[in-house]
Amino acid sequence: MKAVQVVTLTGPSDVEVREVPEPTPTAHDVLVEVHSVGISFPDLLLSRGEYQFKPEPPFTLGVDFAGTVLDPGAAESSGFTVGQRVAGVNLHGGAAEQVANPVIFTFPLPDEMSYDEGAALPMNYLTALFALEERGGLRERETVLVHGAAGGVGTATLQVAKGLGARTIAVVSTRAKADFAKAAGADEVVIGPDFKDAVKELTGGRGVDVVLDVVGGDAFTDSLRCLAEQGRILVVGFAAGQGIPEVKVNRLLLGNTDVRGVGWGAYAMTRPGYMQQQWHRLAPMIESGVVKPPIGATYDLADFGRALVDMDERRTLGKSVVRVR
Repeated sequence: MKAVQVVTLTGPSDVEVREVPEPTPTAHDVLVEVHSVGISFPDLLLSRGEYQFKPEPPFTLGVDFAGTVLDPGAAESSGFTVGQRVAGVNLHGGAAEQVANPVIFTFPLPDEMSYDEGAALPMNYLTALFALEERGGLRERETVLVHGAAGGVGTATLQVAKGLGARTIAVVSTRAKADFAKAAGADEVVIGPDFKDAVKELTGGRGVDVVLDVVGGDAFTDSLRCLAEQGRILVVGFAAGQGIPEVKVNRLLLGNTDVRGVGWGAYAMTRPGYMQQQWHRLAPMIESGVVKPPIGATYDLADFGRALVDMDERRTLGKSVVRVR
């Protein structure tokens, strides 16, 4: 079968589509015929050997995927059946014509979702839910400020926050991204690096309860200044490439505010059943239409490397998806 593999740790331009043996499921796996694969930031880091998880090349990329069950194997007790539509997530391995994925990391794909949308769901939306609910303690009617709001995690956060009953303010860098974030469900949108004053005005001077930050860099200090009393900044990533920001902790003391790390993968993958609980939590949001992943661009399997480059150069909106078939 065909698979997108990292052969040398020299970056996304050098990933290859190669012929590899079909996977053999274990007793804890379900065998899936892959239709679509999401493009994720960990794929980019894996291609350079920069991710915290470092498999030895050659290895197959692909963090999240969607397709149909070929063989539920010994895992039939999970309820999967041959031909059932599913989505799944793992550290890597989904960018192939078939994948043997652990049952606990595989989920029934609702009829409302296409395969492209299914491949955009697992990592971003489960990360957003973990960030807002588990780490952020988000409460109904609170206000959430979302940086990088036109990206995959950003749009997921906008929608999950709405599903949890919160008000959302998106921060983006261009008018096109503003329109995209608004279409994804943002209540308000602020354009440009100087967002602090606009956010204060939108909140009547109070500030926001939660900031989800996938950007880091220079925006971090102004994010702290945007927090209401007992506000929380959720640190998800550092996409700005400006280094890791530092916190003057006296500011946290004076404002009764928090900075909290969000490491969904390390948490969820070591707690069997946790992702399934999260998926059940998302289900009513999907059924209501609040959660509907915006697909920014689609690519053929042979262009997986180009999709990663486009994401790295910030040319994409929403979630990019590679179509396997």
